[in-house]
Amino acid sequence: MSLRPTLETRKAIPTMEGAGVKLHRAFGFQDPTELDPFLLFDDFRNDRPEDFIKGFPWHPHRGIETITYVLSGSVDHGDSLGNAGTLGAGDVQWMTAGSGIMHQEMPHGNATGQMHGFQLWGNLPAAQKMTAPRYQDVSAANIPEVIDDDGTRVRVIVGEFWGKTGPVDGIAADPQYLDVSVPAGVRKTFRIDTYRRAFAYVFEGAAAFVDASDPTGILLEKEVAGQEVNIRDLSGDRTLVRFGTGDEITVQAGPEGVRFLLISGAPIDEPVAWHGPIVMNTQAELRQAMKDLRNGTFVQAAH
Repeated sequence: MSLRPTLETRKAIPTMEGAGVKLHRAFGFQDPTELDPFLLFDDFRNDRPEDFIKGFPWHPHRGIETITYVLSGSVDHGDSLGNAGTLGAGDVQWMTAGSGIMHQEMPHGNATGQMHGFQLWGNLPAAQKMTAPRYQDVSAANIPEVIDDDGTRVRVIVGEFWGKTGPVDGIAADPQYLDVSVPAGVRKTFRIDTYRRAFAYVFEGAAAFVDASDPTGILLEKEVAGQEVNIRDLSGDRTLVRFGTGDEITVQAGPEGVRFLLISGAPIDEPVAWHGPIVMNTQAELRQAMKDLRNGTFVQAAH
């Protein structure tokens, strides 16, 4: 076994998308090889309806997959092919845009006005960029959860983990998408396939992601459950942790525990031509997509 080194930790950056939705972007519209096959990750947790209520009106997608995971509140979605529905707390939607759709997502707060969730964009390989669009809507009740003896909880959204298989399948990047909660002071190791790119995104509590190199930073001593725990370099809320190669990561949870997404996928290693929500392999393909938008042929009729 080899521990994956922590290549980088960075805070998500406040930004605005859609019709004025305030969110935090962990990565996106930068170097697409950095976390290939993943292109973008947005954290759209808001506690004030005025920061999200205008939502994401009609917009195009081609050549990618979008993964929406709702924690609180709900998201109404619809598209130009007639698909429509609502994602509630704990639900997941994996949308393969393929050859192209027009899409809208309109968030709503819960009883206290909160709207919390995430969206991840995954690239499609050239051979699948023009496939027919496909949806997988998964309710919270159908997402398996595993609880270990030390209290660690893992929701398996995609992929296989600890004997459970997530309900989303047939995804190009063959990803693993886990929602992980580690109790206060617990040190835990998770296996990740050596050939996958991997990152963690912390959204509750804090932790140190231990790597094989000599530890750096300030050593903190905290008392957890009556025991002294030494913790270095805590990564807290809205922190992206990008890992190098190896087949496992180790996390030391902080004094309040930690909850994070652990996501990995097989790199596609193809050229990327990217314009907003349209991601192709060449500039010529991008120009064709723009032409299709102008002449009304962007959305292809279902066969």
